Amino acid sequence: MASNKPRIAAVLLSLSAAGFAAWQSHEGFTSNAVIPTKGDVPTIGHGSTRYEDGTPVKMGDTITRTRAAELALNLANQDCKRMALTIASVPLTQTEFDVYCNFTGQYGIANWRGSSMVKYLLRGDHVMACKSLLLYKYAAGYDCSTPGNTRCYGSWTRQVERYNTCIGEQ
Repeated sequence: MASNKPRIAAVLLSLSAAGFAAWQSHEGFTSNAVIPTKGDVPTIGHGSTRYEDGTPVKMGDTITRTRAAELALNLANQDCKRMALTIASVPLTQTEFDVYCNFTGQYGIANWRGSSMVKYLLRGDHVMACKSLLLYKYAAGYDCSTPGNTRCYGSWTRQVERYNTCIGEQ
């Protein structure tokens, strides 16, 4: 059954305030660069792995809460614009757009471009695009969906939340 929720071409959308707030909530805040999960890269602030100019975060970097929010918003907007260009004419709800921006912010534009989500969205199959979110459950080769793991279970629960939000739009 197709959704009766209003959809707009992806290229005309931008990350909503609610979408950004969800990002900040999931990422939390660290004033010092950390490696959040085994096999990951240094992260600072609200999950930023790079600065606006593309310079990677390095261990030893520090950031204020205000600068962290600014950096996260700037990077999210960059990521969302890149993501939207890959599916420019695909109609999405604002919530779907926010979910895919959130995914791209965590997994990167290269993973987004190569994902089955893009393929399904370009075909107009929003349900299968949502289901494809659940394929991203590995961190450094480890299955994060393994119940009870303390290594990356939060990454898996975040994917499940994205899926539930996305499928709720259908």
